[in-house]
Amino acid sequence: MINKPVIGVAALIFVLAAAGVYYLRSRNQPLPAAPSAPAAVAPAPSEPGIAHPLPEGAGNAASATLPDLADSDAPLRDALAELSSADAVKDFLVPQDLIRKIVVTVDNLPRQKVAVEKRPANPAAGSFLVNGDELHATLDQRNFDRYKPMVAVISKLDAKQLGALYIHYYPLFQRSYQNLGYPNGYFNDRLVEVIDDLLATPEPKAPIELVRPNVMYIYADSALEARPAGQKLLIRMGPENAKIIKAKLTELRAVITAGQLKH
Repeated sequence: MINKPVIGVAALIFVLAAAGVYYLRSRNQPLPAAPSAPAAVAPAPSEPGIAHPLPEGAGNAASATLPDLADSDAPLRDALAELSSADAVKDFLVPQDLIRKIVVTVDNLPRQKVAVEKRPANPAAGSFLVNGDELHATLDQRNFDRYKPMVAVISKLDAKQLGALYIHYYPLFQRSYQNLGYPNGYFNDRLVEVIDDLLATPEPKAPIELVRPNVMYIYADSALEARPAGQKLLIRMGPENAKIIKAKLTELRAVITAGQLKH
């Protein structure tokens, strides 16, 4: 917890956009006809390490029409503007290295820290507020209002449209994830992990006590401070804002696991 946001709620907007919507593909294969003599039938091979694959062929056909990763900022920002608004994209998103910064932020949200310089979004407006002093402080609920404009944008995002956009750009997300140091990783699986981790965020009772051992404020409750960075951000947003974010995450995950996206 710091005097200005580690990442704005806008980062969550595009974590959600990145999370998108995709099908769970059935991996069941028909067994071969039984031979005349009993024989052991080996199970059909599956893709090792991939829990949530994209639809077969998704991304491959679109990859021919995609820009290079280094040239993807403008077309992706334009596409996101069509889903929300040009003003929202201008106000909330950083202008450069958008896909790479989304991937880094997604990967870091379940960890203890998020790299500020790698965030895909601008900080929330205003300054961090506390009640009390350095010896005894609590989180000021006026902080919650700083996130409301961004949360309003999140609440209006269409999951299916976000999913179609994500699938179109998926080869670039996957390439960026592999470049991050996961050559055998699958970005979809990491996204599902992040959603589940955010949905597990507790709702501590107010007032939330803070301490300031150095420059930064942290949660006085050591168990709360030990929570992942994404969960601490949701707590910091306040219960009403977090409720809206969780509802959107739940909606997205339901579509993900049900394979409801239609082209």
